[in-house]
Amino acid sequence: MNELLWLGFLVIDLSVMLLLFRLFGKIGLYVAITYSVILCNIQVLKTVELFGLTATLGNVLYGSVFLATDILGEIYGKREARKGVMVGFFALLIMTFYMLYALQFKPAPSDFVQPHLEAIFLPMPRIALASLTAYLLSQLHDVWAFHFWKEKTKGKYLWLRNNLSTAVSQLIDSVVFCLIAFFGVFELRVWWDILLTTYILKLFVALGDTPFIYLARRIGGRVHEAS
Repeated sequence: MNELLWLGFLVIDLSVMLLLFRLFGKIGLYVAITYSVILCNIQVLKTVELFGLTATLGNVLYGSVFLATDILGEIYGKREARKGVMVGFFALLIMTFYMLYALQFKPAPSDFVQPHLEAIFLPMPRIALASLTAYLLSQLHDVWAFHFWKEKTKGKYLWLRNNLSTAVSQLIDSVVFCLIAFFGVFELRVWWDILLTTYILKLFVALGDTPFIYLARRIGGRVHEAS
Protein backbone atom coordinates (compact mmCIF):
# COMPACT_ATOMS: atom_id res chain seq x y z
CA MET A 1 0.00 0.00 0.00
CA ASN A 2 2.79 2.43 0.92
CA GLU A 3 4.52 1.74 -2.38
CA LEU A 4 1.40 2.62 -4.40
CA LEU A 5 0.88 5.79 -2.37
CA TRP A 6 4.52 6.76 -2.92
CA LEU A 7 4.40 6.17 -6.68
CA GLY A 8 1.10 8.03 -6.93
CA PHE A 9 2.51 11.00 -5.05
CA LEU A 10 5.56 11.03 -7.33
CA VAL A 11 3.35 11.46 -10.40
CA ILE A 12 1.11 14.01 -8.68
CA ASP A 13 3.96 16.15 -7.37
CA LEU A 14 5.91 16.30 -10.63
CA SER A 15 2.72 17.01 -12.57
CA VAL A 16 1.80 19.87 -10.23
CA MET A 17 5.26 21.35 -10.70
CA LEU A 18 4.88 21.24 -14.48
CA LEU A 19 1.44 22.83 -14.20
CA LEU A 20 2.85 25.68 -12.11
CA PHE A 21 5.62 26.14 -14.65
CA ARG A 22 3.13 26.18 -17.51
CA LEU A 23 0.91 28.74 -15.76
CA PHE A 24 3.47 31.03 -14.15
CA GLY A 25 6.86 30.33 -15.71
CA LYS A 26 9.91 30.55 -13.48
CA ILE A 27 7.82 32.10 -10.68
CA GLY A 28 5.85 28.85 -10.57
CA LEU A 29 9.10 26.93 -10.15
CA TYR A 30 10.16 29.21 -7.29
CA VAL A 31 6.80 28.49 -5.64
CA ALA A 32 7.32 24.75 -6.10
CA ILE A 33 10.81 24.94 -4.61
CA THR A 34 9.47 26.86 -1.60
CA TYR A 35 6.67 24.49 -0.66
CA SER A 36 8.77 21.41 -1.47
CA VAL A 37 11.64 22.43 0.79
CA ILE A 38 9.31 23.34 3.68
CA LEU A 39 7.03 20.31 3.44
CA CYS A 40 9.77 17.74 2.91
CA ASN A 41 11.40 18.84 6.15
CA ILE A 42 8.15 18.10 7.98
CA GLN A 43 7.53 14.83 6.17
CA VAL A 44 11.08 13.62 6.85
CA LEU A 45 10.20 13.21 10.54
CA LYS A 46 7.99 10.24 9.63
CA THR A 47 9.61 6.88 8.93
CA VAL A 48 7.79 4.26 6.88
CA GLU A 49 8.41 0.89 5.27
CA LEU A 50 8.95 1.18 1.51
CA PHE A 51 9.97 -1.74 -0.69
CA GLY A 52 10.92 -3.73 2.38
CA LEU A 53 13.24 -1.10 3.85
CA THR A 54 12.93 1.65 6.45
CA ALA A 55 12.77 5.08 4.83
CA THR A 56 11.77 8.62 5.66
CA LEU A 57 9.08 10.50 3.82
CA GLY A 58 9.90 13.71 1.97
CA ASN A 59 12.03 12.07 -0.73
CA VAL A 60 9.63 12.89 -3.55
CA LEU A 61 9.23 16.53 -2.55
CA TYR A 62 12.93 17.00 -2.02
CA GLY A 63 13.84 15.19 -5.22
CA SER A 64 11.49 17.44 -7.17
CA VAL A 65 13.55 20.46 -6.10
CA PHE A 66 16.38 19.13 -8.27
CA LEU A 67 13.98 18.94 -11.19
CA ALA A 68 12.93 22.56 -10.61
CA THR A 69 16.51 23.86 -10.54
CA ASP A 70 17.41 21.77 -13.60
CA ILE A 71 14.45 23.26 -15.50
CA LEU A 72 15.52 26.74 -14.41
CA GLY A 73 19.08 26.02 -15.53
CA GLU A 74 18.06 24.49 -18.85
CA ILE A 75 15.63 27.21 -19.89
CA TYR A 76 16.71 30.35 -18.01
CA GLY A 77 20.39 29.73 -17.25
CA LYS A 78 22.67 29.11 -14.29
CA ARG A 79 21.87 32.42 -12.59
CA GLU A 80 18.16 31.63 -12.28
CA ALA A 81 18.93 28.10 -11.08
CA ARG A 82 21.13 29.47 -8.30
CA LYS A 83 18.42 31.96 -7.43
CA GLY A 84 16.00 29.06 -7.06
CA VAL A 85 18.44 27.34 -4.70
CA MET A 86 18.63 30.44 -2.50
CA VAL A 87 14.85 30.89 -2.51
CA GLY A 88 14.51 27.41 -1.02
CA PHE A 89 17.30 28.05 1.48
CA PHE A 90 15.71 31.19 2.91
CA ALA A 91 12.22 29.67 2.88
CA LEU A 92 13.39 26.85 5.16
CA LEU A 93 15.44 29.17 7.36
CA ILE A 94 12.53 31.56 7.91
CA MET A 95 9.99 28.78 8.49
CA THR A 96 12.19 27.18 11.14
CA PHE A 97 12.75 30.44 13.00
CA TYR A 98 9.10 31.50 12.88
CA MET A 99 7.78 28.17 14.13
CA LEU A 100 10.30 27.98 16.97
CA TYR A 101 9.37 31.55 17.87
CA ALA A 102 5.66 30.64 17.87
CA LEU A 103 6.33 27.81 20.33
CA GLN A 104 7.63 30.33 22.88
CA PHE A 105 4.12 31.75 23.39
CA LYS A 106 2.47 30.35 26.50
CA PRO A 107 -0.60 28.40 25.35
CA ALA A 108 -4.05 29.08 26.77
CA PRO A 109 -5.41 26.56 29.31
CA SER A 110 -7.85 25.31 26.66
CA ASP A 111 -5.13 24.84 24.02
CA PHE A 112 -4.46 21.31 22.83
CA VAL A 113 -2.20 22.00 19.84
CA GLN A 114 1.04 22.99 21.63
CA PRO A 115 2.34 19.45 22.33
CA HIS A 116 1.61 18.41 18.75
CA LEU A 117 3.45 21.43 17.36
CA GLU A 118 6.34 20.69 19.71
CA ALA A 119 6.49 17.10 18.49
CA ILE A 120 6.82 18.37 14.91
CA PHE A 121 8.92 21.50 15.25
CA LEU A 122 11.15 21.02 18.30
CA PRO A 123 13.28 18.46 16.39
CA MET A 124 13.36 21.01 13.57
CA PRO A 125 16.62 22.82 14.52
CA ARG A 126 18.68 19.65 14.02
CA ILE A 127 16.66 18.65 10.97
CA ALA A 128 16.90 22.19 9.60
CA LEU A 129 20.67 22.35 10.16
CA ALA A 130 21.06 19.02 8.41
CA SER A 131 18.75 20.03 5.60
CA LEU A 132 20.21 23.51 5.08
CA THR A 133 23.76 22.16 4.98
CA ALA A 134 22.92 19.23 2.72
CA TYR A 135 20.64 21.39 0.58
CA LEU A 136 23.21 24.08 -0.16
CA LEU A 137 26.05 21.63 -0.84
CA SER A 138 24.01 19.31 -3.05
CA GLN A 139 22.01 21.95 -4.90
CA LEU A 140 24.96 24.17 -5.72
CA HIS A 141 26.82 21.08 -6.92
CA ASP A 142 23.80 20.10 -9.00
CA VAL A 143 23.64 23.50 -10.71
CA TRP A 144 27.38 23.40 -11.41
CA ALA A 145 27.34 19.79 -12.62
CA PHE A 146 24.28 20.27 -14.82
CA HIS A 147 25.96 23.12 -16.69
CA PHE A 148 29.31 21.31 -16.74
CA TRP A 149 27.70 18.39 -18.57
CA LYS A 150 25.68 20.78 -20.73
CA GLU A 151 28.92 22.30 -22.00
CA LYS A 152 30.56 18.89 -22.43
CA THR A 153 27.61 17.54 -24.43
CA LYS A 154 27.13 20.83 -26.33
CA GLY A 155 23.54 21.07 -25.15
CA LYS A 156 22.63 17.50 -26.16
CA TYR A 157 21.57 14.48 -24.11
CA LEU A 158 19.38 16.30 -21.62
CA TRP A 159 18.49 13.02 -19.93
CA LEU A 160 22.16 12.24 -19.33
CA ARG A 161 23.15 15.54 -17.74
CA ASN A 162 19.93 15.66 -15.73
CA ASN A 163 20.59 12.23 -14.22
CA LEU A 164 24.38 12.48 -13.91
CA SER A 165 24.26 15.79 -12.06
CA THR A 166 21.39 14.68 -9.84
CA ALA A 167 22.82 11.25 -8.98
CA VAL A 168 26.02 12.67 -7.50
CA SER A 169 24.21 15.60 -5.88
CA GLN A 170 21.69 13.30 -4.23
CA LEU A 171 24.52 11.18 -2.83
CA ILE A 172 26.09 14.29 -1.31
CA ASP A 173 22.72 15.32 0.09
CA SER A 174 21.84 11.93 1.55
CA VAL A 175 25.18 11.40 3.30
CA VAL A 176 25.38 14.92 4.75
CA PHE A 177 21.74 14.99 5.83
CA CYS A 178 21.72 11.56 7.47
CA LEU A 179 24.99 12.23 9.30
CA ILE A 180 23.76 15.46 10.85
CA ALA A 181 20.08 14.61 11.33
CA PHE A 182 20.00 10.94 12.29
CA PHE A 183 23.44 9.67 13.30
CA GLY A 184 23.17 8.64 16.95
CA VAL A 185 19.38 8.98 16.91
CA PHE A 186 18.73 5.54 15.40
CA GLU A 187 20.55 2.26 15.78
CA LEU A 188 23.36 1.94 13.24
CA ARG A 189 21.54 -0.72 11.22
CA VAL A 190 18.44 1.48 10.97
CA TRP A 191 20.62 4.50 10.13
CA TRP A 192 22.21 2.62 7.21
CA ASP A 193 18.77 1.51 6.06
CA ILE A 194 17.56 5.11 6.08
CA LEU A 195 20.65 6.36 4.22
CA LEU A 196 20.59 3.68 1.52
CA THR A 197 16.83 3.72 1.07
CA THR A 198 16.73 7.50 0.99
CA TYR A 199 19.39 7.59 -1.72
CA ILE A 200 17.76 4.82 -3.75
CA LEU A 201 14.37 6.53 -3.59
CA LYS A 202 15.91 9.86 -4.61
CA LEU A 203 17.56 8.15 -7.58
CA PHE A 204 14.19 6.69 -8.50
CA VAL A 205 12.69 10.19 -8.37
CA ALA A 206 15.53 11.45 -10.58
CA LEU A 207 14.84 8.76 -13.17
CA GLY A 208 11.11 9.38 -12.90
CA ASP A 209 11.46 13.10 -13.51
CA THR A 210 13.32 12.62 -16.83
CA PRO A 211 10.16 12.74 -19.00
CA PHE A 212 9.05 15.81 -17.07
CA ILE A 213 12.17 17.83 -17.85
CA TYR A 214 11.67 17.05 -21.56
CA LEU A 215 8.06 18.19 -21.27
CA ALA A 216 9.23 21.33 -19.48
CA ARG A 217 11.68 22.14 -22.27
CA ARG A 218 8.95 21.54 -24.84
CA ILE A 219 6.50 23.93 -23.19
CA GLY A 220 9.20 26.38 -22.11
CA GLY A 221 8.59 28.71 -25.02
CA ARG A 222 4.85 28.85 -24.34
CA VAL A 223 4.78 29.53 -20.61
CA HIS A 224 3.11 32.60 -19.20
CA GLU A 225 5.68 34.50 -17.16
CA ALA A 226 3.90 35.96 -14.13
CA SER A 227 4.76 39.60 -13.56
